[in-house]
Amino acid sequence: MFIILLMSTIILMIAIIVMMIASLLSKKTFIDREKSSPFECGFDPKSSSRLPFSLRFFLIAIIFLIFDVEIALILPMIMIFLYSNMIMWLSTSMIFILILLLGLYHEWNQGALNWST
Repeated sequence: MFIILLMSTIILMIAIIVMMIASLLSKKTFIDREKSSPFECGFDPKSSSRLPFSLRFFLIAIIFLIFDVEIALILPMIMIFLYSNMIMWLSTSMIFILILLLGLYHEWNQGALNWST
């Protein structure tokens, strides 16, 4: 029992020493102004901060969030398919998909999905 404890302690110490040496060897000592500046969604952080915000970027981000939440709501509906009332499940899923399709049609009509301009 003592030998197993001693061996595991030695292996643990060797692993810690190897990790510390690897950490010291992999550190970058060259500090660059470009690398130490934050990356802000494709905007240049060194230019003027008073540039107008792109409304198209904002709309695309909102559409992405809406459809991301849609997937998070549809996946549990698939999981409970076998355990629920078929008529209630079908009516709930059809209403949900109809609302999503109406929203997509509205965005399409408003031109938010037009990538050419």
